[in-house]
This record gives sequence, C-alpha cells and structure tokens, in this order.
Amino acid sequence: MSKVKYRYNPETLSYDKIDKGFKYYGSRVSIYSLFVLLVGMLSFFIYPHIIESPVEKRLKNENKQLLSQYDIMNKKLDQLELVLEDIELRDENIYRTIFQADSIPNSIRRAGFGGVNRYQHLESMDNAELVTSTARRLDIVMKQLYVQSTSFDEVIGLAMRKEEMLRSTPAIMPIANNDLKRTASGWGYRIHPIYKVKKFHEGMDFSAPIGTDIYATADGKVTKITTEKTGYGKRIEIDHGFGYKTLYAHLDKFNVRRGQKVKRGDVIGYVGNTGGSTAPHLHYEVHVKGKKVNPQHYYFKEDLTAEQYDKMIQISSNSNQTFD
Repeated sequence: MSKVKYRYNPETLSYDKIDKGFKYYGSRVSIYSLFVLLVGMLSFFIYPHIIESPVEKRLKNENKQLLSQYDIMNKKLDQLELVLEDIELRDENIYRTIFQADSIPNSIRRAGFGGVNRYQHLESMDNAELVTSTARRLDIVMKQLYVQSTSFDEVIGLAMRKEEMLRSTPAIMPIANNDLKRTASGWGYRIHPIYKVKKFHEGMDFSAPIGTDIYATADGKVTKITTEKTGYGKRIEIDHGFGYKTLYAHLDKFNVRRGQKVKRGDVIGYVGNTGGSTAPHLHYEVHVKGKKVNPQHYYFKEDLTAEQYDKMIQISSNSNQTFD
C-alpha cells in the first residue's frame, strides 16, 4: 500500500492531500530522465579524459616503446656517423693520397636530397619532427655509405693496378747524371738568361753536350712532338697515365714518334740547344693532374742515394740562372 503524502496549505492553515495523478508522475519521470541524460552526457565526455581505456593504455605503451626505439636509433646513428667520418678521413688522407686519386669533396659526400619533399607523408604523424629528422639522417648516412663504397671500389681498382701505376710514375733523372755535375738549375725563381729578370722556373735544367741521350722517366705514350724557333724549341711530351705527364725541351733530335709507347729508360731523344736556349741543355718538367710540380720530388732512391739526392737539391737550389 503506497504512502499518502500531504502538503501544508498556509491559506487554510491545514494539510491538503497530494494528488498523485498522471501529471505528477509525468513530471517526476521527466526530471529523472533529464538527470540520467545529464549524467550520461557528462560520463560520455569526461570519463575518457579521466580514466584510460585498455586500448588507450596499450597504444600509449606502444607509443612510449616507439619513442624509446627512435632514441636508441638516433644514438646508433651518432655512433655510425663518427665511424663513417673516421673512414672518410682515412680514405682521403691515406688511401686516395697513396694512389694519387682525386679527393671527394664534402659537397658530394654530404649532399642532401633536392626536389620533391621526400618526407611529406610523415608530416601528419604524431612526433612528426622526430620521425622526419631521423628519416633524413638515415637517408644521408645511407648516401654517405654509398659514396664511400664507390670510393673504395676505385681505390681497390687502383691497388690492383699498383704495379702499372709505379711503372707510370716518373722516378729517374732524364739524363745520366751519376756525379750530379749535369744538374744546372732547379725549381723556383731564377734570373732569365736573356731578359735578365727574375722569373719562376717551372722545371729542372741539366747541362750536357749536344747529342747526349735523354731517357723517358716512366712508362707512357708520346702525345706531342713539336719544333719551335723560340720557347721550348724541339719538345717531347709523354702521357704516363694516372695523372702524370713529362716534358723534355730544347732537344737536338727526336728518337720517337707521336703515339709511340715507351718504357722507363728508353732513349727518346738527344740533348740540344734549340728554341729559347743559351747553351746545350735539357729542360725537364713533371706535370701531375695538369699542374706543374717540382721534378726533384720524383727522383726515387733507385736512381739516387740519400746523399746524392741532398747534393742534387743543394746544387739546383744555388743556381742563379737558367738556360731557357
């Protein structure tokens, strides 16, 4: 049996019985429904922000693991870059130097990737900056490794041709000069014999009688034979490969023809007094990769003893005048 409820009426100073009809119960249902709806809505919007679901917990843990893996990857990339830098330094300063190979500029070793944005697909990801920077570093390291691998391929090829390279390296004096008395003038500034002004002498002069044998200082191929009334006079140029060339000037006669292959020690011509020469002698030059260099660096111990080498440098350095 339901309880009967009363409401105090201040006008009659008595209690009136409350009529629990449809209207009463309808309002109660509406109030309860509204309350439940409000609680449901609050739970729907607030609950996920307060309490994590199992799926969210799992995804959060996976995200932490991924961030940890990226951190480990970046540390390994740091170590890899240090190792690669050391390999590059050895390659440039040891291997490529030994075999006279051209240096690989940093602009090639550390070149970026131009054109289309390679990492656009990563920009919408969470932690996009970390992912993109790691991907970029990895790509650069991979490119450096490729360049270094190519470099080693070249060095290995040069190593396999080492014997040929040694035969092609100028290594003896161009005329017989055991007593060094034929050493006339070396590399550096000298007084020009005709103009009497200081001029840089880009080679070495050897005084000798006309007709003295001139030797090829390394294996190679005769690329130029010219005759001029001034300058070098009668000249021979030999391409030895591996960036080496030699020039022999002021000859009296030639003993080779253009295109002929020669070996170190072959007689290629004879000392003369042609062109801008003031006395019989040979003017000799060594070129490395298109640049004239001091020939005295290319008289190896097989040709001169240490004492002879020092004496030769002293004689050539003290000369005040060249013959050409």
